[in-house]
Amino acid sequence: MANEILVTVDGLAKLKAELEDLKGPTRARIAEAIREAKSHGDLRENAAYHEAKLNQTRLEARIAELEKAIQRAKIVERRDDGGAHLNSKVQLLDLEFDDEFTVTLVGAFEGDPSNDLISISAPLGEALVGKVAGDEVDVVSPNGTNRYRIVSVE
Repeated sequence: MANEILVTVDGLAKLKAELEDLKGPTRARIAEAIREAKSHGDLRENAAYHEAKLNQTRLEARIAELEKAIQRAKIVERRDDGGAHLNSKVQLLDLEFDDEFTVTLVGAFEGDPSNDLISISAPLGEALVGKVAGDEVDVVSPNGTNRYRIVSVE
């Protein structure tokens, strides 16, 4: 399928849950905010109304984006060839700071660096794909180049 979006099983479930929330409670909350703002009268100078309409536009755009992503989603299971791929847990050693940490490689829509979920389309994710334990990778970031050694791939 052209333009596939690679996701994990968990990632697809999260996309579907977000879509359900946006179509249900969030959409209802925004509709109520619009109704409330309309009740205040003149819409030309009604900041609450304009803000609610802007929120509605953003919501509908996100719903469309999620629907398209879910439609194009291709679930990728972890491969057992020893290399890092989608859904792999990769333990890394930061060679500059001698600090070990673990990341999980996920699809682009699942990336959440604050929770150690690294998109395979992010610089670190791209550098890790296909690599095995013992390999070293250089990752260029706005702060310069970081060098890591792969300790293990699960």
